[in-house]
Formats: sequence, structure tokens, C-alpha cells
Amino acid sequence: MMCRLLRVSSSGFYDWLLRPVSTRQKENQRLLILIRQMHADSQGALGAPRMHEDLVERGETASKNRIARLMAGDGLQGWPRRRKRGQRGKQETPMPQVENILARDFSAQEPETKWVTDITEIKTGEGVLYLCIALDLYNKLVVGWSMHHRQDRQMVMRAVEMAIWQRQGVGRVILHSDRGSQFRSGDYQALLVRNWLICSMSAVGHCGDNAACEGFFGMLKRERVNRKTYRTMDVARADVFNYIECFHNPRMRRRIAKIDQQFSDLLEASV
Repeated sequence: MMCRLLRVSSSGFYDWLLRPVSTRQKENQRLLILIRQMHADSQGALGAPRMHEDLVERGETASKNRIARLMAGDGLQGWPRRRKRGQRGKQETPMPQVENILARDFSAQEPETKWVTDITEIKTGEGVLYLCIALDLYNKLVVGWSMHHRQDRQMVMRAVEMAIWQRQGVGRVILHSDRGSQFRSGDYQALLVRNWLICSMSAVGHCGDNAACEGFFGMLKRERVNRKTYRTMDVARADVFNYIECFHNPRMRRRIAKIDQQFSDLLEASV
């Protein structure tokens, strides 16, 4: 009766019913299991583009469109970017003696040559928690970070000191920031001089001059902070630590390791 109503031959229906699973379907099932695992590991943060990047790093050859179809069919999606009206921040007192050495050149050919630093705020049930990071532009690793309930110069200096402590080389590093009072303080400037860090600062009112750091904060909030409600500052600290050290930094290390391996393979092939 079903075949007659749908105008399908009974022989065609039984042929379809008994047909073995194709190689393509088996591969899709294998990929979907891997996608579900990676999506869960990221706490639902990875969308199709970044999922495709991570799968390619693992040696998979599926296209971005195929990954997107599999995720959509399984109801999986990343966390969308929140749209909000542009707000012009409070302009700080000009500091003309410090130039914008970085000049919006966010590319770096070697590690520990260009760092950027900035502060963002995270809302909790106990008030605002401030996060300061130092980001290496070569591999996008967060090489230093600090959190505190006040955005003072000590918090900024702790983040920079952590980056200095992890530094492998002894060469000069450009450290770019905005012109906030914490970065203009005498203690902060003295810390940079003692450790061979070259101070670079954004122009007044030009947030795009530190877009790389703002980009990381945007990912952090879109993929983790905006999806949760933190009852206490300690809960927020633990979750931000988990994002930086257990998700973001390991992911960037795998990516740069694969790029280095590909470069080495090219050199060996040319020889």
C-alpha cells in the first residue's frame, strides 16, 4: 500500500532497503563521530570554518562545505558573533614620546618579536573581573595573562612578567598596547626597559591599532564568556584559565607545529 501511494515499485523499495551502506556514507559517519567529539571538546565553540581547519590539521581531506553539511544535518553549530553598536571609548591623555612602532603590522616572521597586550572585563555575580593578556603575533599564543578585580598597573605588569618568564630568547621584543594609564605608568615603563622590551602604543582613539588583541578577546567572549553566567570571580577565573591553557594555546601550538613541519618538508624536497 505504501509503495502504491508513493508511486514507487515494490522491487525498487526492497532494493533500496537491502542496499549496503556506501563508502561515502561510511566516511560521513566516521567524520560525524569525530566532529561531535571535537565540538564537545570546544564546548560548542567551533563552527564549520574552524572545525574544517582543525580537521585538516588532523590529516582529514573533507571540504569545508562537506563539514558544514554534516554539522547542519546533526544540528551542530558554533557560537555566533554578537552584534552590538560601536562605542567610542574614553580617550586617554596623549603620550607623544611613545610612537606606534607596530603601525598595524600584525604579521611576525619569528616568535618573540612582536607582542600585543590589552585589558578586557568579564562580568560576574561578585562584580567585574579584569583580564590582561600578552599575545605573541607569530603564533597567536597567549604568552602572559593576569586577572584581578581592579585594572591597575600591577595586574598589567604580572601579565607581562609571565610573558618575560616564558621567553626563550634574549632579543628585543616590540610590546604594543593602547594608551591606558596602566601602560603609561612609570613602573610599567621601567619593567619594559629592564627586560629589553620596546614600547609601542596606539594612537589616541584608534582601537584598530590593537586589533589583534581585540580579536582574541572577541573569540574568548563569543566562544566562552558570553555563553555562561559566572556566580563568583573564582568560577570566572577557572573558566578563563581553561579556555586559554586547555583550548586556545594547545590549538595554536598544533597549528604552528603543522606549518613548521610543512615548511621542513618543502626544504627537504628542494634539496
